[in-house]
Amino acid sequence: MKVIDKIRAAESNNQILFSFEFFPPKTDDGVDNLFERMDRMVSHNPAFCDITWGAGGSTADLTLDIANKMQNMACVETMMHLTCTNMPVEKIDHALGTIKGNGIQNVLALRGDPPHGQDKFVVVEDGFACALDLVKHIRKQYGDYFGITVAGYPEAHPDVIGSDGVATLEGYASDLAYLKSKFDAGADLIVTQLFYDTDNFLKFVNDCRQIGITCPIVPGIMPINNYKGFIRMTGFCKTKIPAEVMAALEPIKDNDEAVRAYGIHLGTEMCKKILANGIKQLHLYTLNMEKSALAILMNLGLIEETKVTRSLPWRPPTNVNRVKEDVRPIFWANRPKSYISRTLGWDQYPSGRWGDSRNPSYGAVTDYQFMRPRSRNKKLHEEWVVPLKSVEDIYEKFNKYCLGKLKSNPWSELDGLQPETKIINDKLAGINLKGFLTINSQPAVNGESSDSPIVGWGGPGGYVYQKAYLEFFCSVDKLKALIEKSKTFPSLTYIAVSKDGSLVSNAGSSHVNAVTWGVFTAKEIIQPTVVDPASFLVWKDEAFEIWSKSWALLYPEGDSSRKLLEEVQSSYSLVSLVDNDYIHGDLFAIFADL
Repeated sequence: MKVIDKIRAAESNNQILFSFEFFPPKTDDGVDNLFERMDRMVSHNPAFCDITWGAGGSTADLTLDIANKMQNMACVETMMHLTCTNMPVEKIDHALGTIKGNGIQNVLALRGDPPHGQDKFVVVEDGFACALDLVKHIRKQYGDYFGITVAGYPEAHPDVIGSDGVATLEGYASDLAYLKSKFDAGADLIVTQLFYDTDNFLKFVNDCRQIGITCPIVPGIMPINNYKGFIRMTGFCKTKIPAEVMAALEPIKDNDEAVRAYGIHLGTEMCKKILANGIKQLHLYTLNMEKSALAILMNLGLIEETKVTRSLPWRPPTNVNRVKEDVRPIFWANRPKSYISRTLGWDQYPSGRWGDSRNPSYGAVTDYQFMRPRSRNKKLHEEWVVPLKSVEDIYEKFNKYCLGKLKSNPWSELDGLQPETKIINDKLAGINLKGFLTINSQPAVNGESSDSPIVGWGGPGGYVYQKAYLEFFCSVDKLKALIEKSKTFPSLTYIAVSKDGSLVSNAGSSHVNAVTWGVFTAKEIIQPTVVDPASFLVWKDEAFEIWSKSWALLYPEGDSSRKLLEEVQSSYSLVSLVDNDYIHGDLFAIFADL
């Protein structure tokens, strides 16, 4: 979706939007850390996030890769910067074609800074001289597909600012006229350069309106995180620093904690004044750090640290090709990125009802599904790689995870337990000690408010429902006992499968079971998660592979713990269990005396 369309929709509802900017880190570890941080920040529902294009195109490939993952794995509306520096038209069109193919619709068109070691911008052969040329090219070649954002400079572009730190009236007017030409050429949004003089920003907005620039103008807010970085950045951008800001910083400049606290206070007060003047969008330059940006938003009452609103139980996709998707099999609930990667090739995505899941073909299980950020891999080593002398030691690991004593899990891409799991974590811990090794679950919910902080989704004014669900591994003997006992629990349906594909079930092979649904005003019933037998047989290959590729392989070859895990992998069954009585049922009752 284009950001301008999001802004227009929010304006009609008098809604305040916020967004974040990130830059490509220099190391692989830095990229991993960025995505972990981004994932936490995206949970607060920013309108979009943007990723910068390195000076002189130095991070072009990395920026394209990060933008793709932001849009399709982090599932946040993504805006990619694109500059003219060292970029002939062929490279520009490659970048635009790549992000279009990845379902991204937003570009921030910039001239760009001179390459490292050069003082002035030089036009590359067969390239563009300025952002205006880039805007014209995008509109000519790609029509209305892209939402085009351009930069605005409340104090004028740094090239126009003189040695005294101020642009002449003529220079400022010329810079405004150039901004108007970018707007006239097809730009539909302006995001400003950082500033610390709020009155000057408000004057800039008024000046833009006076010359016919009517598109939204989003203020770029850069929280002060440390004094030296602040001085360096404002010097590079030739940003005016109000005297009162310098006076506040000077006595505390060597105290990073005090500087950060002041930066949060200043950013909060700037945003309050901007919002009070009728501007409903805020863009936060994070410098790849989360605490200050989130603290400002919390001070403004725009987010709550402990309450994250969800439009669906899982994070909705932002790729333009799958934005209507609103139903998924529950099996990948803890591995959403894996699910996305295995369904990238679909022509259509389920909307409203799951439909015939045998039509689309899931992508094969590849090494990609088992790739982990280094920090998560380290956590798994710390928490899960211990000597395992018996299956009871394995039971104990699952038990500790369900009690919140472990934060990582080989079967989960997420951090720790989900809030709703804590409703049943003691019961989960108990059955794990009995050898029913749970990897996915949800409690029964009967008409809870849709804005419940624990199980709510879909926004206020509705009611949500869930059937109790468990997914676990267990031995053949325990499965036989469970199946026999299930005959006295008529509301239970199960599907069980071994690693080699031997299947037993009391549900029809084509019977899709909705296990989560919501009822909202003036809407059809939404059923975002289902148990689908056909998809379960696809999922089982991945679930069994995790025993070896995400856990056993962490041990040395020939290690007895590794052999034990491989034995469990080859001999246990994977079971999906649903209690269809979400009002009076007790899914855990069947495990008594087993």
